[in-house]
Amino acid sequence: MVAALGMAFYGLYSLATGVLDLLGSGPLEWWADMCLVAAGSMLVCGAVLVRASMPGGLALATAGLLALQSLSLHNAGHLYGRVVLLFELARLILGAVLVALAYFGWNHSQNAGFRS
Repeated sequence: MVAALGMAFYGLYSLATGVLDLLGSGPLEWWADMCLVAAGSMLVCGAVLVRASMPGGLALATAGLLALQSLSLHNAGHLYGRVVLLFELARLILGAVLVALAYFGWNHSQNAGFRS
């Protein structure tokens, strides 16, 4: 549950950041804002599937986290003028902890019916 909540909050934060920057006069390009919205939405959907222990949910959430990490590398140059290693390491650790929590908290008995 903690992993799903963390993923959902991180996804909603990224989604809101992308929308606010797109509607306002933020420093990011429009396509970067749209990618933030798409990756944030993907992470929120993945978080719902992780909470339900649905097959493919962890893969979708991991893809959303990796997309947000790659966008962070692009956006750092526009927001800070350079890539700040500490911020990127913090995002890496957050993503790794969320994926590990989701993996070890996976309810295998709930999705046993999906296996053939």
